[in-house]
Amino acid sequence: MRAIGAPLLLLTPLLHLRIFTYPRSPIFSPPSPPPLLKLLRFHAKITSMAGTTTAAASASDGKHVSSDWFSVPELRLRDHRFTVPLDYSLDDSTSAKISVFAREVVAVGKEELHLPFLLYLQGGPGFECQRPTEASGWISKACEEYRVILMDQRGTGLSTPLTPTSMSQFKSPMELADYLKHFRADNIVKDAEFIRKRLVPDSSPWTVLGQSYGGFCAVTYLSFAPQGLKQVLLTGGIPPIGSGCTADAVYRACFEQIMHQNKKYYRRFPQDVELVHEVVKYLAESEGGGVPLPSGGILTPRGLQLLGLSGLGSSTGFERLHYMFERAWDPILVPGAPKRISYFFLNAYERWLAFDTNPLYALMHESIYCQGASSSWSAHRIRAENESQFDAIKAVKEGRPVLFTGEMIFPWFFDEIQALRPFKDAAHLLAEKKDWPPLYDVASLNDNKVPVAAAVYYEDMYVNFKLVMETASQIAGIRLWITNEYMHSGLRDGGGQVLDHLLGMLNGKKPLF
Repeated sequence: MRAIGAPLLLLTPLLHLRIFTYPRSPIFSPPSPPPLLKLLRFHAKITSMAGTTTAAASASDGKHVSSDWFSVPELRLRDHRFTVPLDYSLDDSTSAKISVFAREVVAVGKEELHLPFLLYLQGGPGFECQRPTEASGWISKACEEYRVILMDQRGTGLSTPLTPTSMSQFKSPMELADYLKHFRADNIVKDAEFIRKRLVPDSSPWTVLGQSYGGFCAVTYLSFAPQGLKQVLLTGGIPPIGSGCTADAVYRACFEQIMHQNKKYYRRFPQDVELVHEVVKYLAESEGGGVPLPSGGILTPRGLQLLGLSGLGSSTGFERLHYMFERAWDPILVPGAPKRISYFFLNAYERWLAFDTNPLYALMHESIYCQGASSSWSAHRIRAENESQFDAIKAVKEGRPVLFTGEMIFPWFFDEIQALRPFKDAAHLLAEKKDWPPLYDVASLNDNKVPVAAAVYYEDMYVNFKLVMETASQIAGIRLWITNEYMHSGLRDGGGQVLDHLLGMLNGKKPLF
C-alpha cells in the first residue's frame, strides 16, 4: 500500500474506539531535555555519538558506514549504510550482500543527547522513505522526543535499488525471480534487527512506526523478533494473517469499497461521467485499442481505470483526478484537425502510476499476502468475478459511469506499461510461486507482550476494515483508534496529530473514545 495522503471526509466523525487494552503499563523513556539554544556545529563519525558502543563495534566489522551530520531547517540528519546478507538463511560468508540505507533524524541541538530510537517503516512494497526538507508533519512531532531512523527498505531508494535498469543485469527471468524472493517483509525485519544491533546503544529495543505496508512489516516484526521492540505504532497497516494466500479475500473485500469510492467520486463530479466516457470511447476506437504513452507503453480503457489507485483513496485524490480529466484533450488550433488526447494527460498518467521508478511494487505486490501458497494473479481472477461492473467499454455503451480500479496488479501491466515489459516472465514466475516462507506467527501474536497502538481508518480503500478487525482480535493487548476523520494516509494528512494520538493511547493521555 503506497504512502499516499487522504482528505478529511465530509462526514460526522465516528467515535474513536479502543477495543483492546494492554494488560500492563508500558514502560516509557523519560522526557528529553529542552533543545539547546544554539546549533551545535560539528562533524560526527560512527564513534562520535556518546554511548554508542555498538556503533563503534560495527565500524570495526566493516558492515556499517556513517556520514557527517548535515542540516535542513530545524533538523539535523546523517546517513548510514549497512552491508547485509541478501539471504539470511545462508552462512554470512556465502550469502551475496546488499546495502541497506537509513537516515538518522534529530531536532537541531539534540545530536548527542541520549534519545530513544524510533524506526519508521514506509508504505509499499517497493517505495523508499521520504526525504525530509524541513521539520514538519509527523517527523517534527517524533523529533520532540525521539531519534528517528528512516530506513529505505531493501530494493528501494538507496538500499540496492531495484530499478528497470538495475534488474536488466539478470540473465534470465528465473534468475531475477529467485533474487526478488528475498525482498519481502521477513527480510525487511531482519535488516531492521541488523541495524538496531549496530546503531542503538546497548542494542536496546526501539519503537517502530509502520505506515500501510510498513505496518504489515511491523506485524511481521512482532511475530518473529519482538525482543527488538519497545512499542509498535500502526497507521493504516494491519495485515490479514491467515495461512496460505489471503489475496483473494483481500480483493473481494476491497472491490466493495472501491465501488463505494467510485460512487462518491461521481457524486462529487457528476460532469466527469461523460468526460471519462469520451476518453474511453476514443481509446477503444484507436488503432490497437489504445494510444501510445510518452514512455512507449500504451494507454487502453482498462489502463485508464488504474487512475483509481491514487485518485480514489488519497489526499485530495478526487480533486486531482478531476483536474487531470479536465485537461484530457488538446485544443483544436486548426479547423478540421483531428481530436487528440493531450500530452499533458498522457504524461500525468504515467507520473501518477510511477511504475517506471518503482517497479518492485508491481512485481512483489501480491506476494505480500502469500505464506506457503501462490497468488496466481489473484486481483485478475477476482476482477473477472466483477467484470460486468468493471468493463469500461460496456459501461460506456450502457451509459453507466466507468468504474476505476484500486490497489490491484494485473498481468497485462507487463504488456501495456513499457517499464514493466522486460519483467513479464519473472512476474509470472512470482505469481505462481508456492513456497513463500511465513510472514506471521499467530501463536506469537496471541501471546504478544509488546505495547501496540493502531490507527484504523474506517473507509480505508487499501486495507479493508473488516479484515483489519479480524487480525486485531489476534494481537494480544492491541489498542485501536477507529476513525473516519482520515483515510489511508492520515499519518501524513494529520501532521503530528495521528502520531500524538497513538503515543497518547499507550501512555494513558488519550481517552478510550
